[in-house]
Amino acid sequence: MKRRDFITLLGGAAAAWPLAARSQQAGKTYTIGRLTAGSPLPALIEVFDNALRGMGWVEGKNIAFERRYAEDRLERLPELAADLVRLKVDVIVAGGTLAPLAAKRATSTIPIVMSGAGDPLGSGLVASLARPGGNVAGMSLMAPDLGGKRLELLKEVLPRLTRVAVLWNAANPYSAILFRETQVAGRMLGIEVQSVEVRGPDDFDGAFEAVRRQPPDALVTAEDPLTLDHRKLIADFAAGRRLPSLHGTKEYAAVGGLISYGTNLADVTRRAAGYVDKILKGAKPADLPVQQPTKFELVINLKTAKALGLTMPDKLLALADEVIE
Repeated sequence: MKRRDFITLLGGAAAAWPLAARSQQAGKTYTIGRLTAGSPLPALIEVFDNALRGMGWVEGKNIAFERRYAEDRLERLPELAADLVRLKVDVIVAGGTLAPLAAKRATSTIPIVMSGAGDPLGSGLVASLARPGGNVAGMSLMAPDLGGKRLELLKEVLPRLTRVAVLWNAANPYSAILFRETQVAGRMLGIEVQSVEVRGPDDFDGAFEAVRRQPPDALVTAEDPLTLDHRKLIADFAAGRRLPSLHGTKEYAAVGGLISYGTNLADVTRRAAGYVDKILKGAKPADLPVQQPTKFELVINLKTAKALGLTMPDKLLALADEVIE
């Protein structure tokens, strides 16, 4: 190839590079807003930051963070979302379902990446899973039949199971879906499902009192920023009542819950970082399909099982992704 042709080709290729990629090379620092209804989870923050670092995005070098946490005070979400919009962040990463909803109400132009929204389509976050169509894209937590599978797992441990209390956040649309799924599965399995609702940090005492008044055979917790923040309180209550418990993610079992079965939050978080990478390089959220979870994990806390006097079935132990001893 002649030198003149090579230079012409190179110049044409440079002109075709996405604007974001060229500005990245020019040394621009992008600001990523983080928004969640709950409290910070250091392990997941580390997963997210490490994932971005692996794609070349390093805090203090080419990205900066503005982090806002509602600390389970949902009334603060609109203000926190508006604050990130005022700061003109380049992208907002919003955890759960309520935080991306607040972000979407605050801006129709800044890209929003969902990190584990419960029902993006049903809640109105996106127009379509395949083509979101607006400024929101990212990861969903939706998975079919989770409620039924959780009751079946409890049946393996407690064959005579007839009554289950479900602790769920009635302010969260995703938790409502999980509760309804569990009700439907309960009817099919001949298990009575008792609703135990919370909406904020001050509701747990009343919820626990409801369980004391009508003691179930087991307690199920629907995963949600609120219940996740209070997972140790929930696990300790179940242990104090000698109540077998099953929870939505491994974080609950790690602090004393008997069993957890659900989405691997670290995987969802890692994949959400991939959306940020694409957007900062010029992709539009409207064109990025919403992804659903692909990694589910079963965790059994044998220490809790022994304290409750339960023998875990060998079949269940063989299926477990992790056994806490």
